[in-house]
Formats: sequence, structure tokens, C-alpha cells
Amino acid sequence: QVQLVESGGGLVQAGGSLRLSCVASGTIFSINTMGWYRQAPGKQRELVATINRLGTTNYADSVKGRFTISRDNAKNTVYLQMNNLKPEDAAVYYCNADIIRSAAFRVPYSYWGQGTQVTVSS
Repeated sequence: QVQLVESGGGLVQAGGSLRLSCVASGTIFSINTMGWYRQAPGKQRELVATINRLGTTNYADSVKGRFTISRDNAKNTVYLQMNNLKPEDAAVYYCNADIIRSAAFRVPYSYWGQGTQVTVSS
């Protein structure tokens, strides 16, 4: 079994900051790309940022310069530092990870966390 557990969401005023964390646990051999996605009410889930095992990052244009994704491979953890939050950033944020569970069968599977709510007041 593999679990992704997010934390760090909450209510913040526009212009404020939040830091999200996501820890992967269970039977894990290695983790390839980790990332954050978000889904606002009535909208499709969208990519926010991803980071591969080597630290190469990718961001949605809407968050570039405000959000920073990072990871701690030793802790199987990915972070999302969100600065200068805007009301349009409000959504449920989901963690995603491509995880290889076995050294003998190195096919990555995609796992999702349960989501954490981010609310931004104007």
C-alpha cells in the first residue's frame, strides 16, 4: 500500500503565504516525478507544479514567480511554498507522485493524495 498525505492548507488573506507538504509512505522503492495539482469548484483539475527526482521543476504560468516546489527525497516529501496568494488560487490542492514500489518491477504508478483546501480571502 502507498499513501500520500497532504497538510498545510488553510485560510489566508490575499497577498499571504502558505506552505503545503505531502508525505508518501508505504511500500516504496523510489519516486520519480512529484507534483501539485489543484481543482477549484466547477473547474477541471489543473497542474500547478512538478519536480522530478533530480530537482527539475515545471510550473503553470499562473503561479510562476509566486510558488516554489521542492522535495526531500530522503523523506519522500514534496513541498509547495505559495507566496503572494490571490483569490484565484483558492482550490483543493492535490499531491501526485509516480512511485515505483518494487526493484524487481520498475514500473511507476501514479498516486494521489486526498487533497487539502486552500482558501484565499480578498
